Amino acid sequence: MAIQWFPGHMNKARKDVAERLKDIDVVIEMLDARLPASSANPMLARMAKGKPRLMILNKQDLADPAITQQWLDWYNAKKDTQAIGMDAGERAPAQRLVAACRQLAPNRGGLEKPLRVLICGIPNVGKSTLINSMSNRKIAKTGNMPGVTKNEQRIILADDVELFDTPGMLWPKIEVEEGGYNLAASGAVGRNAMDEEEVALELIKYLLIHYRAELAGRYKLDAEALDGVPDWQALELIGKRRGAVLSGGKINIQKAAEIVLTDFRDGQTGRITLERPEEWKVWEKRAKELAAIRAAEREARMQEKDGRKKQGGR
Repeated sequence: MAIQWFPGHMNKARKDVAERLKDIDVVIEMLDARLPASSANPMLARMAKGKPRLMILNKQDLADPAITQQWLDWYNAKKDTQAIGMDAGERAPAQRLVAACRQLAPNRGGLEKPLRVLICGIPNVGKSTLINSMSNRKIAKTGNMPGVTKNEQRIILADDVELFDTPGMLWPKIEVEEGGYNLAASGAVGRNAMDEEEVALELIKYLLIHYRAELAGRYKLDAEALDGVPDWQALELIGKRRGAVLSGGKINIQKAAEIVLTDFRDGQTGRITLERPEEWKVWEKRAKELAAIRAAEREARMQEKDGRKKQGGR
């Protein structure tokens, strides 16, 4: 199942961001450190092309630290880009962000030409919480449901630094299938746009490969016994262990899936990252190949349809 979620308020946000970008000096994109590439908005990358970018890998305290470093190196190697890690316990985040933005736009600053910064990110990535901590007062709505912030906000970070906040925004078509599942697992996608059981199974499949010990530890299972176990069976074991059982002893799979997703989102399963740079390259390449095949098939159907029309017109 392809994960797609782009409600009307996100389309409005896209238009607002495109207009605001005309006057912006630096673009900050907040990523989820547990899924740094999946949470990077390709639509924003196209709209902000040519502008310096600061990538914040937020929630790094929930992510695998070794893999986080791989992603920081990945983004810091890109032109006009700086990447930093951040978490909920960050002290003085405003000073750190302002310093990074000044490095990216050294010719901006001072009251005559203030540094204008735009901050964007997917829903539920922690952007509003960061903004509230930077301002020392609650100015941005926060919540654990995607789509809480609906309007642009302007925050003064320093006398000559203006930060424009935008609503959490995805993009119209998520091409990389694995990225869609990772976004759904993180809570960035509305519940009406996904099958929670399917998303939980994809999450478990990845955890069985890379984080079997953490998965076993969370649910008091035997890690060795999980070796070779399919994702659906692992989900049933988790459901049984956590009491998600219906009358007659049948496992409540929906409840078990909700438990697995909630535990991952809250960091209860351990410090986990759902993608590595090398994995992402493979996923992205496969997605492009599939997109090319689908485009060729559409073109063939169109040509066949046009051919039938011409034959019918004779």
